[in-house]
Amino acid sequence: MAEYPCFPLFIDLSAMHVVVIGAGKIAARRVAVLSQFTPHITVIAPEVHSDIEALAVAGRLRLIRRAYEMTDISGADIVLAATDDAELNATICDDCRLRDIPVNASSDRTLCDFYFPGIVREENVVVGVTASGEDHTCARRVTELIRNLLNKDKEPD
Repeated sequence: MAEYPCFPLFIDLSAMHVVVIGAGKIAARRVAVLSQFTPHITVIAPEVHSDIEALAVAGRLRLIRRAYEMTDISGADIVLAATDDAELNATICDDCRLRDIPVNASSDRTLCDFYFPGIVREENVVVGVTASGEDHTCARRVTELIRNLLNKDKEPD
């Protein structure tokens, strides 16, 4: 475990441009969450998960069907490297660091400038949960407990 855990930082993404490289199952989950916080999402991938396709058809994101090119991150405020190719994810991270763009790599927590937390959102309440990239099962379990707790408050008496 790292000497210090990660500090939770909530930022306004509404005007930020988020670029996601990859469009598989993990990318689809992350894009679904991000789409609740910003309308400025670009997804780049040659093959696309049906959930991402649906968001693109609904006009909730821009979809580019091709392989990653270094110029794809120009103008990005945040990048998610979420391909199924660890070497490509590392290259994307290197490209982002050259441009001072915060990046998250789904394949290697040591390459991440930030972790993508488990998110619970109920109206204006937003809770982010992380185990500092070390225990995804624990983070998922805590996220679900919080979701259940917040939904419990909505149940009629």
